[in-house]
Amino acid sequence: MVDPENYVYHYTIIEGKALLDQLEKISYEYKSMASPDGGSIIKCTTKYYTKGDAQLPDEFLKAIKEISDRSTKAVEDYLLANPDYN
Repeated sequence: MVDPENYVYHYTIIEGKALLDQLEKISYEYKSMASPDGGSIIKCTTKYYTKGDAQLPDEFLKAIKEISDRSTKAVEDYLLANPDYN
């Protein structure tokens, strides 16, 4: 779902390898807002919905955070190198 008036993008993964055996789904929400210096701030919220009382291993959460950090850095580097990108 895209909300262009509030600059929000939301999607949910409901199947695939990313879910492991413990997860029912994973939801992501990205919000873009203006920063005081004229740039943008992007906030991402990730929600993990487990099956029953399943617990996610710390190693899984750490690996997901590292992947997210690398992806965010790659997008940031690209946008800084291409300031005219629309």
